[in-house]
This record gives sequence, structure tokens and C-alpha cells, in this order.
Amino acid sequence: MSQKSDKKLSPFHLAIPVHDLKHARKFYGEVLGFAEGRSSEHWVDYNCYGHQLVIHLDESMQVYSDKATNVVDGHDVPVPHFGVILDMSEWQALADKLKEQSVAFAIEPYIRFKGKPGEQATMFFYDPSGNALEFKGFKDLRGLFGK
Repeated sequence: MSQKSDKKLSPFHLAIPVHDLKHARKFYGEVLGFAEGRSSEHWVDYNCYGHQLVIHLDESMQVYSDKATNVVDGHDVPVPHFGVILDMSEWQALADKLKEQSVAFAIEPYIRFKGKPGEQATMFFYDPSGNALEFKGFKDLRGLFGK
């Protein structure tokens, strides 16, 4: 089934494991500023730019410092990773906020494909449980799938 580019996007739902609910709650709620929704003693819902992100406690989870990566543009991109595509002003505001809070970047914020179709800003960082996140920014979202 093909997706039309002018179709309204539906919110995604993503559930991820975390080894410590308290630390993850601080990261997603305070550092990233996501609004908290429903919760229990084992999970928390967040509004991640209109999408539903759920952190689930997994006390047996191992936080590894040796992560799988794939080289892209000379950077070691963490695999797997997830994130959201923002407009450029939202992306810049998030990058500035993360820098102010001394978040350690796996890949510092930078611009890819400068002056070409699909020009985008990107940054990578990890949550306290080692989940890799990438946030992208586009001046023109019509370039999202541009070649």
C-alpha cells in the first residue's frame, strides 16, 4: 500500500524499556519536556510531539556502553534509534535546550545535505537507559524523502 505525501500523518505509538523509571521520568519529563499522561508503577505515557511514547520498567535491562553503530556521513550512528522529525525552529530550540542541560551527544547537532534536496539538521543522544534518540529538523518537510 502506498502512502500519499499529502495525507495527514497519524500519531505513532512506541513502547521502550527503561532500567530505572525515576531516572527515565526525569529525562523524558524534565530534560526533554514531554508532557506526562497516564502512568502506573511500571510504565509512563508521554506526549512526544503529538505521538505516544511509553516507557516500561525492565529492572533486568542491561545498560551497555558498547552500542551497535552504522557509519553515515563519517559518524557512528547508533542502531537501533528512534526520534521525531521537527521543523527547523523546533529542532534548534531542542538542540539549544539539550546543550543548556549538558546532555552528552553521541553525534553533535549538525546539518546534512547542505544546499541539496533533503537538507536536514540532526543530532543523536541516549536516554539514561541507553536508548538512542535522533531528532531531525527540516526547513521544508516536503524534502523529507527527497533524493
